[in-house]
Amino acid sequence: MLRPEQMSKVSVTGAKSVMDEVIETMHDLHLVHITDYDGSWDGFEPGDSLEGADETSSMLVTVRAIESTLDISGDDIGATGSVNLDNAEEKLEEIRTEINELDDRRDELRGRQREIQEQLDQMELFADLGLDLDLLWGYDSLTVRVGEGDAGAIEATLAESDGIDAYDVFSGDESVAIFAREQSDGALEDAIVGVPFTAYEVPEASGDPASNVQELEREHEQIETKLDQTESEIEELQLEHGEFLLALEEKLSVDAQKYEAPLRFATTERSFIVEGWVPTERYEQFVSELDQAVGDRLEIEEIERAEYTSSGHTAHHEEAAADGGQEVATDGGTDGGVVTVDDEPPVVQRNPNVIGPFELLVKAVNRPKYSEFDPTIALFLTFPLFFGFMIGDIGYGLLYGAVGYGVIRKFDSQGLVDFGKVVAWLGVFSMAFGVLYGEILGLHFFEWFGAHPPIEKGLSDKMWAEAWLVVAVVAGWIQINIGYIFNFIEEFQLHGPKEAVVEAGSWLLMLNGLWVFIFSKLFDGSKPPFLVGTEATFNGHPFELGFAGLPSIAGWIGLGAFMLGIVILLTGPWFEVVEAVAPFTHTLSYTRLTAVLLAKAGMALAVNLLYWGAYNDEEGFHYMYDYAPGYEPHGEEAEVVFGGIANMGTEITLGPLQLGLEGALLGLPVLVLGHIVVLAIGGTAAIQAIRLEYFEFFEKFYEGGGKNYQPFGYDRSYTTDN
Repeated sequence: MLRPEQMSKVSVTGAKSVMDEVIETMHDLHLVHITDYDGSWDGFEPGDSLEGADETSSMLVTVRAIESTLDISGDDIGATGSVNLDNAEEKLEEIRTEINELDDRRDELRGRQREIQEQLDQMELFADLGLDLDLLWGYDSLTVRVGEGDAGAIEATLAESDGIDAYDVFSGDESVAIFAREQSDGALEDAIVGVPFTAYEVPEASGDPASNVQELEREHEQIETKLDQTESEIEELQLEHGEFLLALEEKLSVDAQKYEAPLRFATTERSFIVEGWVPTERYEQFVSELDQAVGDRLEIEEIERAEYTSSGHTAHHEEAAADGGQEVATDGGTDGGVVTVDDEPPVVQRNPNVIGPFELLVKAVNRPKYSEFDPTIALFLTFPLFFGFMIGDIGYGLLYGAVGYGVIRKFDSQGLVDFGKVVAWLGVFSMAFGVLYGEILGLHFFEWFGAHPPIEKGLSDKMWAEAWLVVAVVAGWIQINIGYIFNFIEEFQLHGPKEAVVEAGSWLLMLNGLWVFIFSKLFDGSKPPFLVGTEATFNGHPFELGFAGLPSIAGWIGLGAFMLGIVILLTGPWFEVVEAVAPFTHTLSYTRLTAVLLAKAGMALAVNLLYWGAYNDEEGFHYMYDYAPGYEPHGEEAEVVFGGIANMGTEITLGPLQLGLEGALLGLPVLVLGHIVVLAIGGTAAIQAIRLEYFEFFEKFYEGGGKNYQPFGYDRSYTTDN
């Protein structure tokens, strides 16, 4: 789980006469991640596409163009394996001709529809004036302008213009017509240049514009009817030929992969070599299948079994290129024989099904490198735990779980399904902590039975709030330690013990030395009492673990370890010393868990307080849902915090609840909406939790950037191998 699946690099060498069989077998196996030949070997060239590649690619382009026109997708059609592809080329040509005719007709109708709409918009403007069209054009001595503008402002401007001998302005609700006799050409435009006015072209037509509007509207309706009919015919084609087109596209895609495979091979005049990666545990299956298909006409070798380090283990083949290829000097990644194309092994994360969905969160950063630890299991163990700690409510947990389940059932996308499973896990942990806190939608159900929950959130008792600060810091201390340990192991494997000590060991010393000092009794007078001493969190306030602090000598050792870590770091990347406070600040960052816990609990408290009301007495804070509307708490320190909306109005009794009828009903929207808001804002706890994972934990050891495993082959949905 912490490491990806081990990969073996294989080499397949043979004569070109068997290349087709090799390609067919490898494609059916869907197992080999082919390494593209980079052209670096003397005497070898990338191969040529097989015969039929151009025709297949051209046909594939046609199929995809038709699918785009018909808007066909696999989600609409569904999987099938019973499509008849006999005479596919002739059938495709018939479909192409038919869909092109319909598509051209649709484009023509849409174009005419746009033209009519533009004419309608213009004609409605003229109809608004109430003037016949032949009155708006054709004058020798008058200049006419029609458009949209402020008629009053235009008249005032024309009255003051020296270039206008006479004018008249007609206006409708939205349009304006200007008639003017100019002293010179352009005088009207010069006069109204400073007035808001948008001019429109006047058509050289006659008659009532309102009649023209009616005619255009009738034509628009006719075009709409024809367009609907054409769309229906296109939809019929989609339903009739959708399965065939998807199956044909899949078949052509498979053929194209096979035809173009030699482009990735190293070839000579008579032979070829193809290299690639297969999971080590399936190497024997790979060899067996090729032997069965091709026999002893191939040379198959495991040229490298990739270790989780930069060097790996290499066992290279020796293949003489007797027909023109030449052996060359060894290069990176080999230990003798012919050079191999230097590339990194692809990554196949291997996590159990229950942990697998959390790979989604890891890949949101980047896929792990082959040489890196896969942090998915660590994320699975801590991310829901952090979230559940912050939310800690059975009611909210059920709602989060329901949301996750709904996403799983509604969507087919693997990414969304994994997201739904992650959300469901968050709900499970929220419910688990809700049992420990004794809360359902912010209400304390242990009190209903006269009991106390095992733990509290800390709103009513400062001791618990302080305790959660300490617990959050300890959780951060542990997780950051794990991150540095991962880094130490990776550095040790990749670069050796010296680099591991300098790059990771120094930070481990600084982290643990600093926090050992903080949790020691050394200088305990200057430390918060909830850390060390008789009132320490783990000394009965509230956790009875008998820990009041490490001895003072441990504090001195811790300070020494911290300084030693700085000295070691100075021998390597010394400039990183400026970040020596990171072990303190990064660990302290985990106190955000407590901050969100208290903030979310406070929001739920506020919502319930508004609806149910609450009071304080000698025993502490209580909601008023189990007392009569007019109840007054007794005792010297007793006081009503808020009477509650639900306690207003006519007194009624509903089982154990005593409420006010009007208030209980009218306040329900406040209660429901309030908890919805708390639920939504509570979701930000996921952001805080994942931030800790990414920035405080991953940063210590994780870089990402691994290569995705893409085996040569095709996942069929609409065709079979036969």
